[in-house]
Amino acid sequence: QVQLVESGGGLVQAGGSLRLSCAASGRIFNNYPMAWFRQAPGKEREFVVAISRSGSSTIYADSVKGRATISRDNAKNTIYLQMNSLKPEDTAVYYCAASSERLGAGQMTYKYDYWGQGTQVTVST
Repeated sequence: QVQLVESGGGLVQAGGSLRLSCAASGRIFNNYPMAWFRQAPGKEREFVVAISRSGSSTIYADSVKGRATISRDNAKNTIYLQMNSLKPEDTAVYYCAASSERLGAGQMTYKYDYWGQGTQVTVST
């Protein structure tokens, strides 16, 4: 089992920045490819970005490409999502997720086995 806890969400003005963190506990952290997803009210959960076990490979959704950076610190069992130039449409609950598929799970929600409880990000105009 892997337990995931997100933090760092909040209220920010459009154009601002936030850094989200996801702390993991349980099994060996660097065995798991990780990702961030988000879900806005009334919408399906959508992929934001994924990172490989080593951190050397990343995949970004087009909606955040150029504005978001994912990173991981395996020594601290933590991944991060730096979001810049935030827009109102970035408003959502952000979830981190871990996959048991060692080669990565990409954008497929169903391939992620462990999820955090989410952290709210609200971007005001």
